[in-house]
Amino acid sequence: MTRRRLRNTDATMSLTPMIDVMTVLLAVFMVTTPMLTTGIDLNLPRAGNSALSGNDHAIQISVDAAGNYYVGKTLVSRDDAVRRVVAMRGENPDLTIMINGDASADYGAVMSLMGKLKDVGFQRVGLRTQLDLE
Repeated sequence: MTRRRLRNTDATMSLTPMIDVMTVLLAVFMVTTPMLTTGIDLNLPRAGNSALSGNDHAIQISVDAAGNYYVGKTLVSRDDAVRRVVAMRGENPDLTIMINGDASADYGAVMSLMGKLKDVGFQRVGLRTQLDLE
């Protein structure tokens, strides 16, 4: 007759690898999130005491005094800026866009961007301003 050995198996799960992975993911998101909302230095127009400072979770598109478009700090064409935010909308359908237009920027460049964003279906598009401190 053969004897069977009964093994005592440990059925507990080690949480250490999962905690390590979650810590790395948290660090990655903490480093990359501020990069999404930063942009170039602009002289924003002044708009009274109720300025629109922008949502921290909004995508920032900037238009400088020369009429150049930037997503973050990356120089892009107007159509490329629209394509980029359309790609981002797939992850978040309620995405808010804030346009940062320099006070010396061409009004047509800012409104052209805003019109293109409205044409592709963005309903939450705002213009960022700064407080008018007299």
